[in-house]
Amino acid sequence: MAVVDFGDGMIVASLPAAVGDAVAAAEPLRHAQSNAAIGGIWRVKGSAGSAVLKLATPPAPGTADAVWPTSDEPAHWNYWRRESLAYETSLAATAYRGEITAPEVLQVSPRPDGKVELWLADVGGVGGFDWPVPRLARFAYELGAGQARWAGRIPDSPWLSRRWLAQYLDAGPSRFVRIDAADWDHPNVAAAWPAEVRRRLRRLWADRDRMLAAAEAGERTLCHLDVWPANLIDGNGASVLLDWAFTGEGAIGEDIANLIVDSFADGLMDVSLLPELAESVTHRYLEGLRDGGWSGSDDAVRSAIAVCGAAKYSWLGPARVGSAARDDLERASYARDTDAVSRLQRLTDLVALIGGWAASITA
Repeated sequence: MAVVDFGDGMIVASLPAAVGDAVAAAEPLRHAQSNAAIGGIWRVKGSAGSAVLKLATPPAPGTADAVWPTSDEPAHWNYWRRESLAYETSLAATAYRGEITAPEVLQVSPRPDGKVELWLADVGGVGGFDWPVPRLARFAYELGAGQARWAGRIPDSPWLSRRWLAQYLDAGPSRFVRIDAADWDHPNVAAAWPAEVRRRLRRLWADRDRMLAAAEAGERTLCHLDVWPANLIDGNGASVLLDWAFTGEGAIGEDIANLIVDSFADGLMDVSLLPELAESVTHRYLEGLRDGGWSGSDDAVRSAIAVCGAAKYSWLGPARVGSAARDDLERASYARDTDAVSRLQRLTDLVALIGGWAASITA
């Protein structure tokens, strides 16, 4: 055992050769603090070089009510061991063969306390939030080509997620939505969001179970299920995809819906790019599917993107309305907002898109 001071006297099981036999520094990396499966992420610099350490954490007393609870059940949407297994089995490295890669796994080390240390190569390059729209669209093409090969033939690995979206909506952020009927017309809300947008979002929240059923009816493929710019790095021209903790069965187009919404949800990308990004990544994803050998309907994929995006983010409008009505800004890992009302204003175009997606399905 090597004692490494990560600020709390943390003991690591062992150091990979890429780090060396001594640690010079351990820099905490930003991640979803609400995810009970993550015990921390660090960039560790040592005598031989640097690596990224991600600490996978099994369920523990007091974490069942976390925003993102974890589980020992392999099919659970947030199974704590899934990401390390994705790397150990080489699925992360080979799932979307071609231009999409994953960081090299250096070492997977179980700890006496039951946690698992996942050591990954420290990938240098431009992060996804600094990619121009055409670069994100190129990634969407690569994803389409990669997912075409899995259409209708999901791997049978028992640790892959199944019905991820349904589980996420049942056990994730939706549980924490606090909204009264009067909140939809609160002055803080009415001043930011047009009446038609509010009407569509309110209907989506009421119809969320039906929207989920429609999303689950789409053609299935192997999805990453957490595709957004924070999980993308351009490594010498290659698209490096990070964070494989949710990967499993999902709908064709589901990852693209997530990429569109999550690029803007936290205010980390200029929302004026939303129309261009939405159309560009959709168009290029369809091209990738075609070039990957898929022969389905373009209209069906566009509908799947709309319904998956509306279903997954059915909670976003009500949650933000409730917060703005109370002028209560909850803590977030990534968002830069300073108050709930200005956040509402920032999200206007994005929630209008989500509401429009839902309306296109129910029309």
